[in-house]
Amino acid sequence: MRLLRSLIAIAYAVFALAIPGVGARPAQAAAGPPQTVPTLRHWTAGTGTYTFTDATRVVVDPAYTAQLADEAAMFAQDLGALAGRRVAVVTGRSAAGDIGLSLGGTALPAEGYRMTVAGSLTIKARTGAGAFYGTRSVLQLLHQSATVPAGTAVDWPAKAERGLMVDQGRKFFTVDWLKQHIKELAYLKLNYFHFHLSDTYGFRLESSTHPEIVSADHYSKQDIADLVELGRKYHVTIVPEIDTPGHMKAVLAAHPELKLKSSSGAVSPDFIDLSLPGSYALIKHLINEYLPLFPAPYWHIGADEYVTDYGKYPQLLSYARAHYGAKATAKDAYYGFVNWADGLVRAGGKTTRMWNDGIKSGDGTLRPHPGIVVEYWYTYGLTPQRLADAGHVVANESWTPTYYVLGGPKPDTKWMYETWTPDRFEGGNTLSAPAKNPGSVIHVWCDIPTAETEEQIAAGIMYPLRALAQQTWGSPKPAATYAAFTPVVAAVGHNPAWPGPARPGSLALGRPTTASSEAAYGKSFQIQLSDDRHLTHRPFHDRRYRQGSGPDRSGRYIRVYGTQRGAAYGYSLYEFQVYGGQLSGTRTLTAGVKALDDPASSHTSGTQLITWTPHGGPNQEPAG
Repeated sequence: MRLLRSLIAIAYAVFALAIPGVGARPAQAAAGPPQTVPTLRHWTAGTGTYTFTDATRVVVDPAYTAQLADEAAMFAQDLGALAGRRVAVVTGRSAAGDIGLSLGGTALPAEGYRMTVAGSLTIKARTGAGAFYGTRSVLQLLHQSATVPAGTAVDWPAKAERGLMVDQGRKFFTVDWLKQHIKELAYLKLNYFHFHLSDTYGFRLESSTHPEIVSADHYSKQDIADLVELGRKYHVTIVPEIDTPGHMKAVLAAHPELKLKSSSGAVSPDFIDLSLPGSYALIKHLINEYLPLFPAPYWHIGADEYVTDYGKYPQLLSYARAHYGAKATAKDAYYGFVNWADGLVRAGGKTTRMWNDGIKSGDGTLRPHPGIVVEYWYTYGLTPQRLADAGHVVANESWTPTYYVLGGPKPDTKWMYETWTPDRFEGGNTLSAPAKNPGSVIHVWCDIPTAETEEQIAAGIMYPLRALAQQTWGSPKPAATYAAFTPVVAAVGHNPAWPGPARPGSLALGRPTTASSEAAYGKSFQIQLSDDRHLTHRPFHDRRYRQGSGPDRSGRYIRVYGTQRGAAYGYSLYEFQVYGGQLSGTRTLTAGVKALDDPASSHTSGTQLITWTPHGGPNQEPAG
């Protein structure tokens, strides 16, 4: 979506494939605060421990049964996925081992909660959202150990908006992937999911008013209703974007008569002609059709990267002067459109959002309505402070470090964690009143849709999402450096419904690994198994596998044995999947949080590998 995006070829070398360590859950250290992502804002240690048992129930305060029904149901469902058994929801008083939910924390912020850990565990909050976030902390703690140290946590976020945007206009994301990430966002106390539903390669929503513009891969209205309902239960707001008046190639392919034409006759495939009544009719139909489908308080109109040279389009100048006065400029056709669309959104009871790049100084007689939330992504046009001075709420959607571009740049997660804050806008800009900035999200832009699969995107955004969760929540960091933060991320893991070793599928999927960027690859290799870890290895078969799957075999340890390089720089492993039954027993991750580097100088079996501590720099980025 962004003109600055450039193609960067990245080859990943993945190490530390210690499959026997999958599922290890170390007990929490009693001396410090329990590990969560984001961390607990305040923790006061107590005496003793809480233990989750086979008899543990979710117990709801009888005074708030109706208010906490969804929170209790979702919590019990997630606990069940984590524990592998049904967890009952009851009302009444908690017994030892139970987890109680209640309201009444009037002194807490709206999304805050108090968690008391003793023989039983109790969460008390001012709102259902606060109680829900308390349950997320409990899930993270129990993911690591069935025993939690006693104490009291008081926790709340610094920013109201914390989340993820995905570019479905260019790449269709399956409903299952979106559902998976609603739960993943909630697990990290992220609450905002921006659906970018139209762009160059697709229009992704079923339409009754304009079925001719809908792409083959699209969401039915029932799909959206299901996603919205899941988001409601998990306290994740889904905000739609139909990008106008630019980025409309998929729409205009069915309406070539509405394409913007220059004075020289050049036809734009992406820009709709704002001088034509038919353009407004089409967009009005779409906005009014979809406003009721999304109960979120916001509607995103896009409004980015429209015309740069308005002098090429005299019809826009004529339209602007006919509608906005003799002193109007051609750019006023754009500003007038923004305010017209905002009127439709406000009539539907919602607040308009738009990207910032089209709002400049001195290029028109009109200004966007001050009630519009401006999402600041790059240093085009007015600064965040000038936008705020004009009355706008200004969300920090900065290119650096929140943009994850398929076929292009990725977030500098180390810098995000160690240096950046949600109040530092692109270019180092800030606001004098930080409260006018609601927060930030990770943005997945699919410039080259085939550059990554859904699974690769999920792995690629795992660590950036967690760094963003920490920074937008605003609690004390668990460690000063990103390298020291990554073990906390690995310990907390994914939400209980995430595909993993407790469910059918790849035993390696979602496990912490370490990657370094090298132009290296293996031309041939063997997949080998061992029962004694170091002494003897046996190949799956008497041939070498270049890629794809191997036959079914069993063993306690597994390794990739490189037999022929493709270049002079060692080997790179892109993805490693292992399938099998459910794991049991205690297992140790022998190379946890380490990168094992096979040097270019190695030529013989048994060469010692170099062990590095992951540092999160541009040449070494952990992935899930």
